[in-house]
Amino acid sequence: MSSSLRRGALAAAAIVVSVAPLSACGAGNDAQTLEVKPDNAATSVGDIKIQNATVVTQPDRTAEGPAVITGRLFNNGKNDQTVKAITLPGTKTRVKVSPAKGEKGPVVVPHGGSVAFGGEGNASAVISDGREAIRDGNAQRVVFDLSSTGNIPITAFVVPAKSYFKGWGPSELPTAKPSGSATPSGKPSGTPNGKPSGTPSGAASGTPSGTPSGTASGQPGGEESGGAPNGIASGEPNPNGGGH
Repeated sequence: MSSSLRRGALAAAAIVVSVAPLSACGAGNDAQTLEVKPDNAATSVGDIKIQNATVVTQPDRTAEGPAVITGRLFNNGKNDQTVKAITLPGTKTRVKVSPAKGEKGPVVVPHGGSVAFGGEGNASAVISDGREAIRDGNAQRVVFDLSSTGNIPITAFVVPAKSYFKGWGPSELPTAKPSGSATPSGKPSGTPNGKPSGTPSGAASGTPSGTPSGTASGQPGGEESGGAPNGIASGEPNPNGGGH
């Protein structure tokens, strides 16, 4: 084989080798691009490291209600630290920090361990008026204040409780406001109008008007007007001697 042919074969082999990984990444359900997840904020100050810090709002952009701050704090030091507060600089909004389910007191980041914010059963950081202070798609400055390390600022993305964040959103979802009065107006108008108007009007107009009018015209009316014979049925004897 000539040198020119050898060079051509090597070049073709190099092209095949370089294309193979690209085709593997873009084909099939196991493609590497499908494993890409959104980047979340992370930072480290002293012994404390914060990962996946995110502000999660209501799933519906038009809904009003609380938002939450999620993330995980790692303590690489030799002493426990407590989360004294979490704030949102530039806003008047307060963040309510609560320990995990079943625990009391402040949120503690154990030495050599970690604590998670957000998600079922974990510690929580709730922003009561979330829609007033933050907007979806923005980057929100968040400051974690720890007992020994002090303030740790971090910039977190603001996202709705959908897709990857569906199980990490606010647990207190807004309730629908009553839009009508169908039930109250239906019951009162049906029962009262049916019973009172039917029974009283029938008894009063039927029984009294029938009995008095028959008795009065037959007996008293005939005697006073001297029309007794007129009150006697034809064919009966006349008690006043009118017979021949």
